[in-house]
Amino acid sequence: MRLIPFIRASALALGLIGGAWAQPAPESAAANAAASAAVAAASAPAPAAPGLGGIQSANIFEIAPDATADPAYGQHTNAERGRVQPGNNAPLWRAVGSGVTGYSSLPTSQAPEAGNLIQPMVQYPGARFTTAGEGWRQVRNHWLIPYGGSLLLIALVALLLLYFAKGSLGQARNEGRPVIERFTPFERSAHWLNAIAFVLLALSGIVMAFGKFFLQPVMGLQLFGWLTYLLKNAHNFAGPLFAVSLAVVLVTFLRDNIASIWDLLWLKNAGGMLGDKQVPSHRFNPAEKGMYWWGMFFPGLIAVGSGLVLDKLVPGLGITRGEMQIAHMIHLVATVVMMSMLAGHIYMGTLGVRGAYKAMRTGWVDEEWAKEHHELWYDDVVAGKIPAQRSGQGVQPQPPVRTASV
Repeated sequence: MRLIPFIRASALALGLIGGAWAQPAPESAAANAAASAAVAAASAPAPAAPGLGGIQSANIFEIAPDATADPAYGQHTNAERGRVQPGNNAPLWRAVGSGVTGYSSLPTSQAPEAGNLIQPMVQYPGARFTTAGEGWRQVRNHWLIPYGGSLLLIALVALLLLYFAKGSLGQARNEGRPVIERFTPFERSAHWLNAIAFVLLALSGIVMAFGKFFLQPVMGLQLFGWLTYLLKNAHNFAGPLFAVSLAVVLVTFLRDNIASIWDLLWLKNAGGMLGDKQVPSHRFNPAEKGMYWWGMFFPGLIAVGSGLVLDKLVPGLGITRGEMQIAHMIHLVATVVMMSMLAGHIYMGTLGVRGAYKAMRTGWVDEEWAKEHHELWYDDVVAGKIPAQRSGQGVQPQPPVRTASV
């Protein structure tokens, strides 16, 4: 289309030039000037028709810049600001950022935050006064993730140092004749079901919380995303299983984890860790009792409760973002404490104490092992206060006989 004006200009120029040859010499300069002006006019772009121009950009602060001198400028509504500075929607977004709730046709019972885009201003522990979403992000990224991960690493390093310093504790290997039933089939089933659910939750939780620091750089973003998605769903399904099995375990072992006066003697001597001889204890020593209360009972119930809120299985809770944020922070703290404590329990039940894993796997121990690690409990069994076999399964063992000390 641009060729048409050019052709017209060329034809006009040629006509003018041809006519100029027929004019006298004094008029040739004027003719040439006219021809040049005609060519320039024809080549210039045509003026835009009114109302058809493109969108014109403008700095809103250059539109009525003296509007800020008005004392009420900062209190303008969006409509008032639009009259002074068209296009300046700062009052609208300032209201949105402050957590104002607008109109929504959705019922409040089903969508209580449907009209709210940005949460109100709050101050979570460890975060500055800001919107709730940003405050939760600060607590998670600046406190829970770095310090939680550090606590887990400290626990693992401490167990490694303990193993290299002390090795496996005890002389008895629990390889003799099984005469005392330490765990019944029901106790072992509850323990292993709870342990499997815990390991699945712990591994999936670690990947979701810390995996982007050590797995994503190796696996890549896409593969890590699929793994996290898979583990997230496994985490959600294993949670209720862990909750039920944890309740069974806590009730089953509650009686034998009540503190007694003998526990003070065990604590005074650090359980024999500073010497070569085990300190007498009942069925569970104070370290195992401490693990029960501070590694399973309190943090376990808190983790289960907050987890059920996150799964939206508690009626009336977990509906709003604020409730989910608080539940998540509580859940992360409780689970990190629980994993750190139970790491020690797993260590003592496998590498830390000889024969301990066999006791939980088979349920039976020999006299030598029982006497060395839980002498007070062994004495009660020998005295008949506690039956040597507490279940009706398995071969009837020979009753333990106290042997004279040399």
